[in-house]
Amino acid sequence: MHAILELILTVLWLYTIVIFAMVIMSWLIAFNVVNLHNKFVAQVWYIINRLTEPLLGPIRRFLPNMGGIDLSPIVLLLAVYFLQTLIARDIAPRLLGS
Repeated sequence: MHAILELILTVLWLYTIVIFAMVIMSWLIAFNVVNLHNKFVAQVWYIINRLTEPLLGPIRRFLPNMGGIDLSPIVLLLAVYFLQTLIARDIAPRLLGS
């Protein structure tokens, strides 16, 4: 059971990195530092969007319009952090009997 919980926490940590990569890459695209006409950049952007959009989309629909500022990644990061903390401090000790 310990290995499964560690795997879940690792996946959540990796997802956090993907969210940060999406935010940074969106800034780089918005300020024209990187170009989506580059096939590698376009492929990375496609993969990152495929990983994050299923969770960011519903959050964007829930949040009010902030005039071009997207706060949905912050909300998602807070949710992932909450889930990590919940697993590490509440669920894991009870399942492992510590």
